[in-house]
Amino acid sequence: MSQSAPDRVPPVLAPRPSGERGNLRGEATRQLILDAAERLFAEHGISAVPLRDIGIEAGQRNHAVVQYHFGDRDGLVKALMESRGAESEAVRTEVVAGLMARGEVPQVSDVVSAFVRPLAIHIQPDNHYLAFLSLLITEEGGYEGLVGVHTGASVITLRALLNRLIPEIPAPVLEERWWVTLTSAVHTLARYQAAQQKRAQLARMDILIDDLIAYLSAGLIAPLVPGDPRA
Repeated sequence: MSQSAPDRVPPVLAPRPSGERGNLRGEATRQLILDAAERLFAEHGISAVPLRDIGIEAGQRNHAVVQYHFGDRDGLVKALMESRGAESEAVRTEVVAGLMARGEVPQVSDVVSAFVRPLAIHIQPDNHYLAFLSLLITEEGGYEGLVGVHTGASVITLRALLNRLIPEIPAPVLEERWWVTLTSAVHTLARYQAAQQKRAQLARMDILIDDLIAYLSAGLIAPLVPGDPRA
């Protein structure tokens, strides 16, 4: 009788170094805090939520856990913008590259679309980024809420392209209109998402986004106000 093949001995996996396990736990905790902060900030406002409440919402027993991982409220807000903003920036970078490579002069609406559509990817269940960002802009008193992540390389490229497409608009006027475009896009997309969550009667989201792009594009090229000293 032939001998049976010897049983295979499963490979022994080396245990993870304790430092690596700690890093993984730390990253998981950071993400739980970011998720909780985004949700609470979107519901109550950035300045109204105690950092301790964010830690509790994230399931952490250490009352100083937010300060440990992010330092202070500003550090937490910055980390949240970097995390979510990177998602939009990755999409926008591809869109801008395609725009520049297609071999024809883009339209103003193409520039606006390249900003708006990558922002609209956050209209998803359990994603509170747009509501958070809308409140941040309001609490910061204007454009400061968008400075940093949403003035990244792709947005700078779009802004420079706009200069070439509508040189007849004076630089100070175009700068103001551009910031109005960015902030209006955030506020409007946040409102669309809120209405969608409340099951309000809305047109299809793709139609609303197309119309928003057309509306904002028209504002960028609108005639100058008579007597505007910036002209």
